[in-house]
Amino acid sequence: MFFHPDERMALFIDGANLYSAARSLGFDIDYKRLLDLFAGKARLIRAFYYTALLEDQEYSPIRPLVDWLDYNGYTLVTKPAKEFTDSAGRRKVKGNMDIELAVDMMEMVDRVDHVVLFSGDGDFRSLIEAVQRKGVRASVVSSIRTQPPMIADELRRQADQFIELDKLAAQIERVHSDRGPRRERPSAPNAAPVEADEDLDDDYVDDEDDFDDEPPAVVRRGPVSRRD
Repeated sequence: MFFHPDERMALFIDGANLYSAARSLGFDIDYKRLLDLFAGKARLIRAFYYTALLEDQEYSPIRPLVDWLDYNGYTLVTKPAKEFTDSAGRRKVKGNMDIELAVDMMEMVDRVDHVVLFSGDGDFRSLIEAVQRKGVRASVVSSIRTQPPMIADELRRQADQFIELDKLAAQIERVHSDRGPRRERPSAPNAAPVEADEDLDDDYVDDEDDFDDEPPAVVRRGPVSRRD
């Protein structure tokens, strides 16, 4: 990764997309390690984390992560998600956060020198181009090592710097007490393939067995919150 130590930097994390990419690569993300890694590269101004949420559930196994992010350096940006049952009887949730992410990035562009987008969604190509026209460098974190690649080719080409998520695994992986780091385990099978330019926030299964530690959505009671 190439960063100038004195440049002002902001992170923009598409929660569902990053979760899917890491899971496809066979590891879980330690968000403290991720924050420390990038804070050590430049002057980190803000780290945004975007996710849709359900408002009417009593409990979710991912609540501890949500609370930790909220108290440990991340700015959570959330909005209500819509739950429905598809034709196969599976519960699914829809909640697109692209607009919120784009608005925040354009609002921050005059206050930073470098933006880092954690997403492979091709819909963000125009956003990255607009940021670059403002004289701001733009890096994208995703993966070409999944099958199929998680990052859309047009987004990768537009970025000033593409950072392969798999190469960061040793530095940001969450190591569970009952198993060693991924590099010491047999290769994990890839998750179900997702098209590189598919809107991951817009369609995923709301299933506790799929959540583990890092969520594709945040589940919490109470009103929608936007924290700065």
